[in-house]
Amino acid sequence: MSGETMKIFAAMAGYMLIVIGIGLYFARRAQQSSGNYFLGGRSLGPWVAAMSAEASDMSGWLLMGLPGVAYWCGIADAAWTAMGLAAGTYVNWLIVARRLRRYSAVSGDSITIPDFLSNRFHEEKKVILGISALFILVFFTVYAASCFVTCGKLFSTLFGLSYHSMMIAGAVFVLIYTFVGGFLAESASDFMQAVVMVAALLTILILGTLAAGGLGAVMENAAQIPGYLSLTSLASPVTDAEGIQQASGGVPLFGEASEYGALTIISTFSWGLGYFGVPQVLLRFMAIRKEEELKKSRRIATVWCVISLASAVTIGVIGRSLFPAEPSLASASGAENVFVVLSQALLPAVMAGVVMAGILAATISSSDSYLLIAASAVSKNLYEGIWKKNQADDKKVMAVSRIVLLLIALAGMGIAWDEESVIFTIVSFAWAGFGATFGPVMLFSLFWKRINRPGAIAGMLSGGIMVFVWSLLLKPMGGVFGIYELFPAFVVSCAAILAVSLATEAPSQQICREFDQAAGKL
Repeated sequence: MSGETMKIFAAMAGYMLIVIGIGLYFARRAQQSSGNYFLGGRSLGPWVAAMSAEASDMSGWLLMGLPGVAYWCGIADAAWTAMGLAAGTYVNWLIVARRLRRYSAVSGDSITIPDFLSNRFHEEKKVILGISALFILVFFTVYAASCFVTCGKLFSTLFGLSYHSMMIAGAVFVLIYTFVGGFLAESASDFMQAVVMVAALLTILILGTLAAGGLGAVMENAAQIPGYLSLTSLASPVTDAEGIQQASGGVPLFGEASEYGALTIISTFSWGLGYFGVPQVLLRFMAIRKEEELKKSRRIATVWCVISLASAVTIGVIGRSLFPAEPSLASASGAENVFVVLSQALLPAVMAGVVMAGILAATISSSDSYLLIAASAVSKNLYEGIWKKNQADDKKVMAVSRIVLLLIALAGMGIAWDEESVIFTIVSFAWAGFGATFGPVMLFSLFWKRINRPGAIAGMLSGGIMVFVWSLLLKPMGGVFGIYELFPAFVVSCAAILAVSLATEAPSQQICREFDQAAGKL
């Protein structure tokens, strides 16, 4: 390992020690009860709630996946995704946060999303609880895999070590950290990591723009690539049979731009719909200490989101200007290293280490959330809620959660084993899964009194299953079926909720009273 590489490693190691310190600081409080471990006793302030929600949501794909998409095929896919996410962030904080904070307390003081949905419909047979927990387990395992891929790519690119060993090392670190601190440690460290992430993005954005000769020069270079700067077409890199972009005289080759039509734009913009169903964000709404502080949190979260997303997309364009034919970026998977390549080229070693800690920050802040929520779904909802019928003590619940953490991490590492995995693709599937499974049922549960238990079950099952059907069976057919699976699955789930709820018995008076109480009518 060279001296420069050692400096990068030292800076990143220092950052990791700080994160571990936060976990240890909150460890004692986290171990007091499962409520503290999984929801922090509803004690989050507005800054921590907002910043930790966004950091845990964005993950490593913000610094690697999104710039990689922009670098590889232009701004259309990345920009419409970013705009959808920014809009979704604002609307979610505006209409969902307050109602969910209040309703989760009214419905049996719920501390997990499956808890809330089950309590919302006064389940005796815990069908919703079980379905929710299983879908969370499946999709968060996929999500965790995307974070492990990020760790593997980051460290193998930086230190020249094998992808697999670095992926495993990153997974082990995240697992140990999540074991120790629980929700409070996760949220506190996520606040710090959100700061590191946006600082890293802005640093590379500014230095990259200057190194490329200014924003005008960056745009002029990108404009020479067919479809690269268009919001209605995609650039088409010319690749060989192995997916490696070809170049001539140091100039990357592109074919004619491909169309990016209205239906594709709608489906890509629908990334914003995912926010209504992602547990790591919804839990922050449930955990904030006062409803009155949500307005401040909304402003913080929206500003952070807009700045970060816009910077990430622009960094991909800058990378294409500064490193148009860099061999390590010459594939869809390799392009996701553009932030790493720029950091190493533009910064002294120690500063590069600090900036690239932003990638590590994003990865840790998301993967610990994913592991913790998935573990809570099994230990609190399946083990305690269904198997033990609320008779298990906190020590047993905590023990089960740690066993589940280990199993999920192992499954995630198995999914992440392919070093050609594209982070953006993995994240998009899991995001669609949560958005379609939980988004519609959450919105209807919070804002439509007539929704009933059969309707909720139908919506969750149809939405979750349609994500698999569309992604694995219909999407490969291309054409109109080539759109992002979240949009059609979300629509199918909404239709199922409406149809089944209206065709079956109305909810009880007690459920309706709780709805009115959460809506502030009582």
